[in-house]
Amino acid sequence: MRLLLDTHVLLDILEKRTEALAPGIRRLLAEPAGEFYVSVASLWEVAIKWRLGKLRLTPSLDALPELLDDIGMELIPINEHHVLAFVQPEPLTHDPFDRLLLAQCHVENLRLVTMDRALVSHKRTAK
Repeated sequence: MRLLLDTHVLLDILEKRTEALAPGIRRLLAEPAGEFYVSVASLWEVAIKWRLGKLRLTPSLDALPELLDDIGMELIPINEHHVLAFVQPEPLTHDPFDRLLLAQCHVENLRLVTMDRALVSHKRTAK
């Protein structure tokens, strides 16, 4: 199964707080056949929040791409297909990062792993 991790799930993994994740998400993360992806949009969101002082992060920002590679997660760049994709049903969220993650799931045939209530009802999500 090809899974795109949302920013919240990513941060819990990076900060070794996976016990805070829902049991269904922990099961997905433990799945040996799982393919795990992280959007560059999530790194962008983390960087913005860190620079604004709204986020504390144990690893340095510069170390994130290599760290993700080391734990077997592939980065998905943002391209024109992602930003132009029309996602149906209309997402309940107005957050541009969340909307971009849903568009990437649509274009790349991924399932979004999230605990966000505004996203879990979307058909391409896993909770």
